Formats: sequence, C-alpha cells, structure tokens
Amino acid sequence: MGGATDMVSVQAALEVVLRVAQRLPPVTVSLHHALGKVLAQDVAAPDPLPPYPASTKDGYAVVASDGPGEYPVITESRAGDDGIDVTVTSGTVAYVTTGGPIPNGADAVVQVEDTVQVESATVGPKRVRVLKQVTRGLDIRPVGCDIAKGDVVLKSGELLGAAEVGLLATVGVTSVKVYPMPKVAVLSTGDELVEPVTESLKRGQIRDSNRAMMLAAAQQQQCEVLDLGIAHDNEEEIERIFDRAFSSGIDILLTSGGVSMGDRDFVKPLLEKSGKLYFHKVCMKPGKPLTFAEILPGSTDKSSKNKILAFGLPGNPVSCMVCFHLFLVPAIRQLSGWTQPHLPRVHARLKQSIKADRVRPEFHRATVRWEFDNGTKTSGFIAESTGHQISSRLLSMKSANALLELPPTGNLIPAGTSVVAIIISDIIGFAGTTSLPSSIPASITPQTNRIKNIDTGKSNGSEYRVAILTVSDTVASGEGPDRSGPRAVSVVDSASEQLGGARVVATAVVPDEIPKIKESLERWSDIDKMDLILTLGGTGFTPRDVTPEATKQVIHKETPGLLYVMMQESLKVTPFAMLSRSAAGIRGSTLIINMPGNPNAVGECMDALLPALKHALKQVKGDKREKHPKHVPHAEATPIDTWERSYKLAGGAAQETGCSCSH
Repeated sequence: MGGATDMVSVQAALEVVLRVAQRLPPVTVSLHHALGKVLAQDVAAPDPLPPYPASTKDGYAVVASDGPGEYPVITESRAGDDGIDVTVTSGTVAYVTTGGPIPNGADAVVQVEDTVQVESATVGPKRVRVLKQVTRGLDIRPVGCDIAKGDVVLKSGELLGAAEVGLLATVGVTSVKVYPMPKVAVLSTGDELVEPVTESLKRGQIRDSNRAMMLAAAQQQQCEVLDLGIAHDNEEEIERIFDRAFSSGIDILLTSGGVSMGDRDFVKPLLEKSGKLYFHKVCMKPGKPLTFAEILPGSTDKSSKNKILAFGLPGNPVSCMVCFHLFLVPAIRQLSGWTQPHLPRVHARLKQSIKADRVRPEFHRATVRWEFDNGTKTSGFIAESTGHQISSRLLSMKSANALLELPPTGNLIPAGTSVVAIIISDIIGFAGTTSLPSSIPASITPQTNRIKNIDTGKSNGSEYRVAILTVSDTVASGEGPDRSGPRAVSVVDSASEQLGGARVVATAVVPDEIPKIKESLERWSDIDKMDLILTLGGTGFTPRDVTPEATKQVIHKETPGLLYVMMQESLKVTPFAMLSRSAAGIRGSTLIINMPGNPNAVGECMDALLPALKHALKQVKGDKREKHPKHVPHAEATPIDTWERSYKLAGGAAQETGCSCSH
C-alpha cells in the first residue's frame, strides 16, 4: 500500500479491510439468540414433516374408489390426535380436520363443502352424503412431503432471519453454531468535546455526537459495544485508553478525531506503534483522513488474545458516518460470517442537478425512493439530495438512505442522469415516497443483484426508449462497479439527436445466467415496450459468457449486418475483437443488440451503428416513410464512392481507445 503513506482509492482500501478481516470463531447460541446471525453448520431434519399423512382440509377421509353416496361416519380425527385405531374400509368414512392424521385405510379427503349431513332419527353413527367423486391422494399431505428425513434445511453461511429461526424450531434445533457478532469499542478524541448532557457550552466547546452515533450504528449492526468515553488530545491519555481497550476482548476499535495532520493528532502514530498500519488517507469525499490498522495478539503488553481491527475515523460527523457505512459495515459483516459483505447498489435517476467534485469521488447523501409514473407506465428509483453536503452538517445524514457514488469530473451532473446509489438503510417508509412495487426483478439483500431502474420522465411520440442491461457476475454481486452501464448511458444521451430523440429509461444488472438475462429482455420487450435494448458483456469465450445464447432464445429475427459493422470497427483497434460472439435481432417491435463489456468498446460499437440506427428503429416500429440513403450500384460505383460509403457506415475514423474485445 505504498508504505501506508499515500492516499488510496476507496476500492483498494475496502479490499484491504476485507482481506484483513477474518471470520470470528463459531459459537453455539440458543434458538432465541440466533436471529440476525450467520450459520456455521448445516442443519438437517431429524424426522420428516409432516411425520404422518395429514389432511389439508376440514372434511371426510374416504376410500376414493367408493365415489358419491351416503356413508356412516365411523370416527373422528382432529389435529393433535396421536393416531386412531379405527380403520376406514370401503363403505365408511371418517371426519377429519385440517392437519389431522388420515386414518388407516382412507386414501383421499372430500372437503366439507362437497358433502351434506344426513338427518336421521335412528340410533347409530352419523351419516354423510358425499356429492363428488375424488381421486386418490386428494387433499392429503404425505409423510415427508414438506421436508424429508435427513434433508438439509439450512446451510452453513446462511443468514438467519425470522423464517430461518422458524425452520430451526420446525426441525427441533434449540441450539445452533453461528458466527458471533464482533465486539466494538468506541472512543471520541478532542479537547473541544464535552458530554451531550452539558447544558451550557463554553467558548470552543461542542457536544460529542460521534460517540453516541457510532455506538448506535454498531448496535444497529447487532454488535456488542463498549463505550470508552472521551479522550483529550493527550498522547499518554489516549495510549492508556488504547491499552485498556486492547485487553478487553474487543474485535474492533473505533475512534473519531485525531487522525488529520495537526500537531496534536495522536491516533495515527499510536495505532502505528501498536500494530500494522495499512493506510491513513483515502481518496474520497467526505472521509479522506481515514486510518486503518491491525493490532495482532501479543503485539502490545496489554493486547488481547484475538486480532483487533482499528479504525481511526475523521472527526467531522458526516465523514465519520460515511466511513462507517463504507468500511465498518462490510468489516462487521465479514467478521460475522456474511458470504457477501458489500452494501447493495442500485441505479437511480437524479431529481436535481449535482456538482461533482473535481478531484475525489464523492459519496453524496440522498434519499432514494421507488416511483411509478401512471402516464408512461414506467417505474424506477429516484434519488433526491439531502441538501448542503458540508462534512460537519449532520442534517445531511438525517433522512439519507443512500450514498450516491459520483465520479470526480468537476462537472454539473444534470437532473435525470442515472447514477450508482449505495443503499445504507431501508428504501421504504420515507415521507412523501411510494413503497417498492409488489413485484420487481430482484430484491435488495446482502447477496443480491442490482435492481431494475426505469426513469419516470414522460416520453413523447418522437422519442425512442432505450434500456441497458449489464451482464456481469462481478457487478451483480456487488464485488465491483458497473463501468460499462454508465458509459453506455452517456453514449446514448450524447447521440440522442442522431437517434431521433432516444433516451435511456431503464437500466439493470444481472449475473451471467441465461434465465435472468432472458427475463429482463422479455419483460422490456413485451411489457415495457422498449424500442432498443443494449446488453453489455457476456459475449466472450469463457464458460460464463452466455449473453448470445440467451438473446438468440428471445429474438424472432436476426440482424447480422449490425454485428458485421461492429466487428469491422472493433478490428481496427484490436485483433481480439474477433473473439466476440455477439448476437442481435428483433423481438416484436424491439431491437436487441449485444455489445462488449469493455467501456471503450461500447463507445466504438455505438459510433459504428449510429449512421443507420435511427432508420433501423423506425423500420422496427413499422414506419416505412423514412427514406433510404441513396444507393449507388456496385458496378457503377467509383473507388471514392465505395470508400466514402464504407467510411460513413463505420461512423468515421476508428477511435484509438484501446482494447474493444468483450472481456
């Protein structure tokens, strides 16, 4: 890491943190303390469910071959019975309730609605008239139909939610091995800090908000917490507190303040003295002065028996909270056994323009909500800034449920632009927003894919609606950023006029899996009625590259000319372009084109297609009024005519932008 002296990128810093953070040793907890923890063992069913043939209805257990008729009711079987000795034979029935055991001899259940009780003055068993012929096995749950004996119902690495706890109870597990939550110690540093209970502040004093906030944030992640209080900017005092913390059995030490370049900022040198320092500046805004160190067992006289991850967070409250979300939450999840510790990301459209920082990537606080536009029948995520973003203004975090990941361009990002939003809390439940729809392509969980985003802006008749699908296991899992998607959006937006007013109204990310690729293509074509769908990635030679296979299963007509033009353009840049296996074609009134996953290649291929793409979209929609370019027969064409026609078709000179293969 450059001797821990240079500013590192956010991605590089997070990779270091997750590499150093290792799962804590498993512990055994009771069923009632398992919620929110990750399993460290497989759980198998010791017996089948149901353990006996059970009725799914209130009705009568019968011999199915008897058919309709009047029968005596020889016994009753209710839920909770331990079994009955009476056997149902042909010509008899038994009354059963939902969940009740099926008596021996019976092989079907007739629901109560298909029977009539027979009035009788004579003494004897009750009688019932069966009105319907039923088939054998009707409304009976066989033994083990839900869970067979020995089935693995939960696997190691699964996060235990309410349903999972219910499954543990179902199979009789009262204690289970899990990965524990880490113990987090929190310390605030600074001469200016006083306890929040202080009624009257003296000049130069402020109430300590970071400590209460970090303790609450750690508890929100279900961590055990230790409050180390406030330390003055005194090296000996901070060192004594560190020694006490190191011997207290903590897994994470979390400090705020004292990590900048001042002559009384002692946290960084003390952490470097106590353990291994990995970095102390991260290229991000806010949160640049972030220190990360590893305190190994036995590295100090009073160090604990376990490794400690030490984070020196900035003193500004917003910087502190942003760093907690970006680095502490993944670290906590990694320690506690999550298989996918990264925060989920979605694409969201900006409600208002935002100025990006010129030097550092910015994590802009925002409220993301799902909106549905009845006018265009489209839906998607909308991001609204929380206002002034200065790092001392904690109000900017108050209603934020996302951090917008803005690249360091120094430019004004216009309203309506699609940006990546890192989700830090629940999307549902904010004032003035609508809840997520009941059916969306993917759910927001720690292990999920990105979620479909459809712009809510209204479309007029002259516009073509474009959807962009990034196909990538890495991006879908949250392990890497989507670089191709934003590039494709930018290319389409910049060429909007050439494309007859085309604009991107939907983006999504899916893994390299044929069913999920097909689902997106079919939905966008058949339901959302997109005019153009561009897929990015998955067109190479690796076993996981299946985008062409999925596309060919969806399209009705192939369009090989588009692929030929893209190939010719890409070959001008790299011979590896011949390794692309792209597909293109038409489904209904939608044109679908596979493009490479390399961001530069996306621009090259779009430039090659632009001269003819507007005309193609008009034809797909059935508009034959668009005139074809004047055609000069090959036999009559001069060498200059042929060269100019080829040159224009390819979109001009090739861009010298590097590799355009589909890796």
